[in-house]
Amino acid sequence: AWSIERPPGDTAGCTFCHTSSEERCSTCHQRHQFDPKVARRAEQCKTCHWGKDHRDWEAYDIGLHGVVYQVNKWKPEQFDFSKKLSDADYVGPTCQYCHMRGGHHNVQRFGTVYTSMGMSMADRGAPIWNEKRDRWVSVCDDCHSPRFAREQLQALDEAVKDAGLKYRETFKVAEDLLVDGVLDPMPKDLCPDWSGQHLWSLKIGAYHDGEAYGGKTGESGEFRMSNCTDVERLCFESVGYFQTYIYKGMAHGSWNDATYSDGSFGMDRWLVNVKQNASRARRLATLEKKVGITWQPEEFWKTGEWLDELTGPYIVKNHPGKTIFDLCPDPGWLDTHHAPAEEV
Repeated sequence: AWSIERPPGDTAGCTFCHTSSEERCSTCHQRHQFDPKVARRAEQCKTCHWGKDHRDWEAYDIGLHGVVYQVNKWKPEQFDFSKKLSDADYVGPTCQYCHMRGGHHNVQRFGTVYTSMGMSMADRGAPIWNEKRDRWVSVCDDCHSPRFAREQLQALDEAVKDAGLKYRETFKVAEDLLVDGVLDPMPKDLCPDWSGQHLWSLKIGAYHDGEAYGGKTGESGEFRMSNCTDVERLCFESVGYFQTYIYKGMAHGSWNDATYSDGSFGMDRWLVNVKQNASRARRLATLEKKVGITWQPEEFWKTGEWLDELTGPYIVKNHPGKTIFDLCPDPGWLDTHHAPAEEV
């Protein structure tokens, strides 16, 4: 969805993985070579699994397991990649050893509860996830005790719960600004989002009902990564980047990454920035009301050379009254309006 929002020239990094490389044998086995020894090295995952909102490689690389791998990977007696994953006796785990245990190619089977790359608030220690957690403990048990593994998973749970507190508070500050009409600009004052609508970018799912959010009951907004208020962008980055760092860092034994490298410290910083923005907006609104100023947002929020290249304006101009969901009657993964309850 974030790729759709922007012109093709902006999204080379998105389309390289999500179209040209996704779910192809040659992505990991390398075209023209197709050597299992190559596919078993952790670096094969690095091409796609790194970056701000899916920080897997960084979390692994600077965590304890990644350091063991980096200093020993050229020693055949420590990492014999000629062996199958099912009988490997590596001195430390690679991405493949844990996530493709025994050569199993369903990587999400060994995810620590996949919820939008860690962005969604979920109690990963809840009984519903017991099977997944037991499966993870069985992986860690190759080198560690089950007690140690469960303690690490509990530490991950606590870190994510703490992040959720900041997540909720950051979003609540932004939501109150919108409801009180002091968010500048409001959704109606912006260029349409990538779906061709003017819903609040943080109205995800049916969590916010009422006209104040720009949509009808049950309608969903779409995350904006550009041309939105600083408050909304900070909210997005807080959960889309920093909370993901916390989740990925804790899951990969990279505790410093979860804390210092824009993990929990980053969420702290962005929450303060949102609060300061809100304070200034409210003080300014009070002064404007006192002196009788009716503020009108500048036109540059609605139009411009850059904005003309985005999907939303194209839909509004060429298909008046339609949205991307009307133009794609079977949107599949785009259908955020009617996601099945079990997926939510």
